[in-house]
Amino acid sequence: MSFSSDEVNFLVYRYLQESGFQHSAYTFGIESHISQSNINGALVPPAALLCVLQKGLQYTEAEICIGEDGTEQRLVESLSLIDAVMPDVVAVRQLQQQQHYQKAQLKAEIPDTNGEETVTSNESANTNEKASDRTDMDVEETSQGQSGGANANSIKIPASKATKLCGHESEVFICAWNPAMDLLASGSGDSTARIWDMSDNSQSPNQLVLRHCIQRGGTEVPSNKDVTSLDWNCDGTLLATGSYDGYARIWTTDGRLASTLGQHKGPIFALKWNKRGNYILSAGVDKTTIIWDAASGQCTQQFSFHLAPALDVDWQTNTSFASCSTDQCIHVCKLNVDKPIKSFQGHTNEVNAIKWDPQGNLLASCSDDMTLKIWSMKQDNCLHNLQAHQKEIYTIKWSPTGPGTQNPNMNLSLVSASFDSTVRLWDIDRGACIYTLTKHTEPVYSVAFSPDGKFLASGSFDKYVHIWSTLSGQLVHSYKGTGGIFEVCWNSRGDKVGASASDGSVFVLDLRKL
Repeated sequence: MSFSSDEVNFLVYRYLQESGFQHSAYTFGIESHISQSNINGALVPPAALLCVLQKGLQYTEAEICIGEDGTEQRLVESLSLIDAVMPDVVAVRQLQQQQHYQKAQLKAEIPDTNGEETVTSNESANTNEKASDRTDMDVEETSQGQSGGANANSIKIPASKATKLCGHESEVFICAWNPAMDLLASGSGDSTARIWDMSDNSQSPNQLVLRHCIQRGGTEVPSNKDVTSLDWNCDGTLLATGSYDGYARIWTTDGRLASTLGQHKGPIFALKWNKRGNYILSAGVDKTTIIWDAASGQCTQQFSFHLAPALDVDWQTNTSFASCSTDQCIHVCKLNVDKPIKSFQGHTNEVNAIKWDPQGNLLASCSDDMTLKIWSMKQDNCLHNLQAHQKEIYTIKWSPTGPGTQNPNMNLSLVSASFDSTVRLWDIDRGACIYTLTKHTEPVYSVAFSPDGKFLASGSFDKYVHIWSTLSGQLVHSYKGTGGIFEVCWNSRGDKVGASASDGSVFVLDLRKL
């Protein structure tokens, strides 16, 4: 058995992606020519590199523990990865384990005066420790009624109740419902976006394949680049996609390519339609943000104020927006204005996502510095610096407000998803955490409020989509997919949840059937 450097490079690339190091993954992928390898990423399971290393470690342990005569000598336990490549450390560990083994043998030869089996102090301590762990766990589960505990009426959704959409050949990074029709769009590492027609509730819905191609030698060829961002316009007639090939594209609902927007010099990380539907905003690795005229496909204005890749953008009004970057800065810019109208500084690491509240008054930002900050155009310093997460915060969403929501007069709330495996719901008026939702066991990549604000969906790399009550903080529904979840989204009626996963699958949960 052997492996090539291409295979090693691909596993490292996937590890960086799965760990959330998207920019490192991009750079490594370029330098190691990942796109030119013939490895089918859809067949490689999540955490493959860690799995291979763990198996290699187990083999190394076994190799060390087998004597020259072939008999097992358990002289090393819990060998670490670093230990395994340090022969001197292994030798010392072997000696220590051998001395420990000899002492244990000696104690075993001394009979207990009561004729009962002797329990050593170490074993007793371990037993007490396990009992203590169980007690702690019981207390934690009991206390989670207000912080992610399962409701007595919560339902584990069986696979038969979900519609699995198959067709993508690589990871599906993003998905979004059409605001006017039951169409679900998805974007994948297979250089395609797809539009799935979910209107007839079929288990095998029709799909349109939107192939992202580039011109090469006078002919169109697949770009072989990830489609990592997409957004529907407000009336659902057009879909915009952004790709690592550096192009944004506009598609009609019947799958026709309407425009190709080519001004960025590198991958596009995010793009958004404004509410009026006449402009598209994009952010790229080339450190710039661009406002595009949706009708003509032309660049209306390019903004070059960031010192590093721009990661996210969000419209404040139809002509003003905010952008964030790995340079730790946030800029608010306006069409036909040459400089930022406001800049916010305070984060100490990459700013991953930004979102304006529904009225466009407050801007929320989240960062690898593990903080969530709330900003106002009326002052330079943040209004709130929310610190509770233990790892990087990947994304944030505001609760919907106005008529039809759970309580039009309730305090404004915000939800954050983190690599610490938790989701937190915040009361922004008080600057306080309302609930900590703790049922996920891996990084949480996506969260989304239902249109009425009564429920919250979260998706994690533990393969679970959880649906929570925002009133009680309790778990209402759970579904386990077949791959790590990159994105969750609600349809406009609030009765279906779509999700996309690392194994190339897309699935839909129809809550009316539960």
